[in-house]
Amino acid sequence: QVQLVESGGGLVQAGDSLRLSCAASGLTFSAYAMAWFRQAPGKEREFVATINWSGGRTYYAASVKGRFTISRDNAKNTVYLQMNNLKPEDTAVYYCAASRGSTYSTRQGDFGSWGQGTQVTVSS
Repeated sequence: QVQLVESGGGLVQAGDSLRLSCAASGLTFSAYAMAWFRQAPGKEREFVATINWSGGRTYYAASVKGRFTISRDNAKNTVYLQMNNLKPEDTAVYYCAASRGSTYSTRQGDFGSWGQGTQVTVSS
């Protein structure tokens, strides 16, 4: 059974940084692309960042490019999201997701396993 557990969320001020972590179990972690999505209150869940199985390829939503960095440590079965220069519009529940394959994707339907989410709140 695949389990994804996010951590690292919290309440910060605009301009601050946070690093989210997602610990994976129950899968051959190094074989799968991973991604972060987020859902703000009253809005649909949206793509944030994705990384391929090796960590050699990444892709970001335009709204976070240059501020967020996705990375992974296959030895620790963990994917990270470093978030810098946070803005109030980054406030959302952030979800980690494991792909159905090794190549990265921005489409939610390509991800078969999801974590429970971690809240990030950015005050102005």
